[in-house]
Amino acid sequence: MRYSKEDIRRICKEENIKYIRMQFTDMMGMLKNVEIPITRLEDALNNEVMFDGSSIEGFVRIHEADMYLHPDLDTFLVLSWEDTSYGKVARFICDVYRPGKNGEPDVPFEGDPRGTLKRNLELMRKMGYKSFNVGVEPEFFLFKLDEKGNPTLEFNDHGGYFDLSPTDSAVDCRRDIVLELTKIGFTVEASHHEVSTGQHEINFKFNNALEACDNVQTFKLVVKNVARRHGLHATFMPKPVEGINGSGMHVNCSLVTTEGKNAFFDPDTKNQLSQTANLWIDGILAHAKGFCLITNPIVNSYKRIVPGYEAPCYISWSDSNRSTMIRIPASRGMKTRTEVRSVDVAANPYLAVSAILAAGLDGIKGNCKKTAPIYDNLYHCTDEERKNLGVDTLPANLKEAIDEFNKDNLIKESMGEHITSKMIEAKNREWDEYRKYVTKWEIDRYINRY
Repeated sequence: MRYSKEDIRRICKEENIKYIRMQFTDMMGMLKNVEIPITRLEDALNNEVMFDGSSIEGFVRIHEADMYLHPDLDTFLVLSWEDTSYGKVARFICDVYRPGKNGEPDVPFEGDPRGTLKRNLELMRKMGYKSFNVGVEPEFFLFKLDEKGNPTLEFNDHGGYFDLSPTDSAVDCRRDIVLELTKIGFTVEASHHEVSTGQHEINFKFNNALEACDNVQTFKLVVKNVARRHGLHATFMPKPVEGINGSGMHVNCSLVTTEGKNAFFDPDTKNQLSQTANLWIDGILAHAKGFCLITNPIVNSYKRIVPGYEAPCYISWSDSNRSTMIRIPASRGMKTRTEVRSVDVAANPYLAVSAILAAGLDGIKGNCKKTAPIYDNLYHCTDEERKNLGVDTLPANLKEAIDEFNKDNLIKESMGEHITSKMIEAKNREWDEYRKYVTKWEIDRYINRY
């Protein structure tokens, strides 16, 4: 939806909006906001809402604290799920800016994830592409709350893949989520119970990369709020329960040419994939280790991408094989796309999509080794068999991912110097905290043995 300032003033008056949430995303993918009363609407429209950036992880130091929120007017939305007892609430998704010096205009903040994606999209356009289409498949778990309202690890259903009620007892919650998403303009394509107990998936229509990432952040917010309304806790943690499948966020993507055609489709090849698509795949696989820190950003991410739980841990591709990291869904024509299956739902969507885009474009430039599709079930292959196929593995833990990120100059460049340095610092700190922690597994295994 395209909005002018006058459109927004009119809607706020007609809807009797009382508060505006100025939303933005931090480096870790957490959605943040500054709420202002409607009396400050003009300040928001004139990019005059300020906040303290020194308290946001990955942003600025205390002596650089003042930052501005520039709302993207096209993201204006009345929040239908909010408590309206104090008046209706609307939101903008904002870009983060630093104040200009000596009366100069504000400048985009180099650590803003949304701004990072915009910068990478501009590099794509300079290569002659019109847009980057992205469709995501975010999975999540629903758990019961305890008497104090805190999340437990107790499931509220015992369903499995595509099960129906009463086995899938979360169907009402999932339907309610879909209704809320539909109210605010999402085109929901399907919702269903996933493989694991308590796990769910709701798919919505693809969009251009920026709007798709905005939608991921809005989707997560809606899911959590509606789940709470049903007395449940929704989590996008990749692997909250051992012994069952974790939650991924498959990223389906395609490039559109300036003529409006799908750059990945060629009706004259055997599998109807273009040379551009093959080069794109080469790039993603070449940089898969390097961007793993971005697409799988937390310690827990690496509990998901292990053999035996349907998560792809092998750097490979196929036009049919679901054991590979990249799959090509059967649809062709304008729907031809690559499905990157390794990404998890803890990822900052703006940074994850930026990294995938940068990697794919590097392949299109011809900078990456050619890779052949894999048709063997990699889960059933031995290490020696995978080695003979030329298939490598993703990092096994956060430390390996940090090291691989450090070695990949292209991915670091796509993130920018600010995010790169802050990310390495934050993730090294997370790894150090984790490796010092003594787990229950260690106690159970060793306390009586040694």
